[in-house]
Amino acid sequence: MTVRVTFLGGLGEIGRNCAALEVEGKIVLIDCGLMFPEEEMLGVDLVFPDWSWLVERAADVVGVVLTHGHEDHIGALPYFLRDLNVPVYGTAMTLGLAAGRIEELGVEADLRTIEVGKPVSLDPFRFALINVAHSVPDACAVAFDTPEGVVLHTGDFKLDPTPIDGRATDLATLALLGRRGVRLLLSDSTNAERPGFVPSERTLSDSIKDIVSHAPGRVIAACFSSHIHRIQQIVDSAVASGRKLAIFGRSLQRNTSVAQSLGHLRVPADQVLDITELLELPPERQLLLTTGSQGEPFAALSLMAQGRHKFVEIGAGDTILLSATPIPGNETAVSRVINQLLRRGARVVHGRNAEVHVSGHANQDELLTMLHIVKPTAFVPVHGEYRHLAAHADLARLVGVANVEVCEDGDSLVIDGAETRVERRARPAGYVYLDGEGVGEVQAVLRDRSHLADEGVVVVTVAVSPNNREIVYGPDLHSHGVMDDPEAVLEKAGQAVRQSLEERLNNGEADLSVLQQATRQTAARIIKAETSRRPVIVPVVLEL
Repeated sequence: MTVRVTFLGGLGEIGRNCAALEVEGKIVLIDCGLMFPEEEMLGVDLVFPDWSWLVERAADVVGVVLTHGHEDHIGALPYFLRDLNVPVYGTAMTLGLAAGRIEELGVEADLRTIEVGKPVSLDPFRFALINVAHSVPDACAVAFDTPEGVVLHTGDFKLDPTPIDGRATDLATLALLGRRGVRLLLSDSTNAERPGFVPSERTLSDSIKDIVSHAPGRVIAACFSSHIHRIQQIVDSAVASGRKLAIFGRSLQRNTSVAQSLGHLRVPADQVLDITELLELPPERQLLLTTGSQGEPFAALSLMAQGRHKFVEIGAGDTILLSATPIPGNETAVSRVINQLLRRGARVVHGRNAEVHVSGHANQDELLTMLHIVKPTAFVPVHGEYRHLAAHADLARLVGVANVEVCEDGDSLVIDGAETRVERRARPAGYVYLDGEGVGEVQAVLRDRSHLADEGVVVVTVAVSPNNREIVYGPDLHSHGVMDDPEAVLEKAGQAVRQSLEERLNNGEADLSVLQQATRQTAARIIKAETSRRPVIVPVVLEL
């Protein structure tokens, strides 16, 4: 019986992780993540997978299974559920993190907490979650029993031997699956180009404590709001050095609250103060835990760096602990924030000048270990840019996996008896944008925004009297972003527009659309001739 896996995102980029597993005409979604916009996506808030074809087959979609609670795996879920409200399965922590986003959008969701290792039946699917170590609690792989054998998705993982929460990757269960036989392995490829093993999260404890304890004044620490293990180490360091804590940033407050309620985070109640109370203490007794590790423009750390934060003014004596690595595409924004903080006199400690971050994704030797243990018949690398997928595929071939396929978004892998084949571009998998309140394709809008950013805009206002066949106001030209001293050029363009319109009026032409087109074409021609630029021309032709 045919089994099909269609990749909606995460294969060729970092983010939008989402795959659809189809058995007997029914479909279950594995993760539903978002991607943060790239620099050229001007004005776009978030980027989602294209699930339009699933909406067309709404009756066949039976649920969503989440591997863990990072935004690139759960961030698009509220919008998907708004279109297709099906049951969602995951661990308590994963669903707790997802619930906050879902409530913000006002969606009523059917969230079903399941235990790790306990089989779940979702006709015709049968699956179970398996512990893996990652940079968020309760991360899991998921194994599906299908008519064509086991389909195993690792989720994001690493082989941390001493994880903060004691939940190591369950190699015993994975090895048992390998002995039974895994028909298809889908595995995290983020660090497939990096040799060796990723150091344990626990190796950062001494370094973070040393930085916090020796800081001469206030410490401001920023990390991913879902990285509860890192937050725990920062909290422990604050307590050990006699500092009180303030936690601010909506996502950080929400996620730490969820983690504390589930026992994943321990924060002594007497250690946490409101920000206004904390700032009354001597600087050497303050630790602020905040958002902004990715250089987000409106996050607390970015506002501090710009001198625009409501409560905190950065200065000499402050130590900034930036305990995260930039997501691809965010490097420039993070670098900008670091530069601004340094200009204000702060000391900035980050992953390139101190041991304050380790990856949550497996390096090459860990990926090889997974491949050796699972022994899949077929393998598809997932979660990564194309170069990461290609490097991971090479590792699989190195250990003798018989069938290795590098797929991309929109491809379907089909398992049919002994045959495994790829159907390229089987489904739409383009970017879907969240742009303000709208969700959909905005390519034309992005082109316009890019044009405006590159060339600027000129507004031409004219009022005409069709009865008298004369111009009664203007042409009045205003430019934005075209040139430093536009007066002479705009005057010349205005004269040309006047001449063009007078000729048409004298010939009896009074149609406003024709006059607008003449205004646009004439102004564009003169400005290009004088400046070699092609600004957006906005003609405003009024009839008086």
